[in-house]
Amino acid sequence: MIRFFRYIQAADWFLISGVFTLVTLGLAAIYSVELSFGNSDFLNVGKQLAAAAAGVAAFALLARSNYHLLRNYALVSYVAGLVLLAGVLIFGTTVRGTTGWYALGPVSFQPVEFMKLALAIALAAYFSRRARVDFGWRELFESGLITAVPVGFVLLQPDLGSALLLMGMWGILVLFAGMKKRHLAALASVFAVISVVAWMFLLAPYQKDRILTFANPAMDPLGQGYNVAQAIIAVGAGGWFGRGLGFGSQSQLKFLPEAQTDFIFAVIAEELGFVGILLLLSAFAVVLFRIWRIASRTSDDFTSYLLIGIGGVLFVQFFVNAGMNLGLLPVTGVALPFVSYGGSSLFFALAMAGIVESVAMRSRR
Repeated sequence: MIRFFRYIQAADWFLISGVFTLVTLGLAAIYSVELSFGNSDFLNVGKQLAAAAAGVAAFALLARSNYHLLRNYALVSYVAGLVLLAGVLIFGTTVRGTTGWYALGPVSFQPVEFMKLALAIALAAYFSRRARVDFGWRELFESGLITAVPVGFVLLQPDLGSALLLMGMWGILVLFAGMKKRHLAALASVFAVISVVAWMFLLAPYQKDRILTFANPAMDPLGQGYNVAQAIIAVGAGGWFGRGLGFGSQSQLKFLPEAQTDFIFAVIAEELGFVGILLLLSAFAVVLFRIWRIASRTSDDFTSYLLIGIGGVLFVQFFVNAGMNLGLLPVTGVALPFVSYGGSSLFFALAMAGIVESVAMRSRR
């Protein structure tokens, strides 16, 4: 009992409250969207609740475990992630043109979600050993190669959004590791070349259409531009306090496609209004600030890089999804962490939060 109270006292309740708020908002929005299906059996709500329960269990287990042990399994988890990404190209299920899921009966597993965590651990282990005050080309190339391999597998699915998230995590980590201006210039050149090659050989036609529509929304207002237009309408229609759960015209009348996943931000904006979005943004701000705060107080490099990698991928994912819903970024199929429907995404987001909580608890004790 004494040990239990010590764990309670050492817990980071700001982080826990932020995560709890995001998960609750997501469940409420998913429930609201399910109402639009008339005699729905609320199967998606049940699946998300099951994923949330499993994620909370993983959160609690990881929070009480010694996160330093993750460093010992950095290579194992990285290789396992690559094997899963390679296997899904052969044995995976194709959904909306992307072969990125293993279908296990009624349950689907998206291996790229596991790869986000595995890559964060692998890069943290690498930078903690190799990063120096004088960050060099070798560190840039080797860490880039570690990232490029899973990115290549993800692009073969093709899943441009998830590939951008992995690259975004690496970009944030190399910035904190000490990347110089000359490195940044070289990366910009490489990125330009890769963009041209990807446009010519890797991107699917619908992905090209999304980028072209973002540059010129009037080009296809009833096709690729339809989703963004409806999302912007939904965001603007919410007003201060929203129309209420289950009363949003865009989501309830099915004008808003992918309302439970890509555009759940717009659902919350329409049905809960500016107040709901303010609550959502505040919860994300609390989570990201606590990750940054804990990382700045750690005493070893591996922990710092691990938390920066976790916080980086969550920030990039949030930024891209919100930008999609507001018409500020192209639609890339990126879910809103902790909020969007998707068992794999929710489970591993909670697992990453559990690792952060483990660091926080041991730092306080």
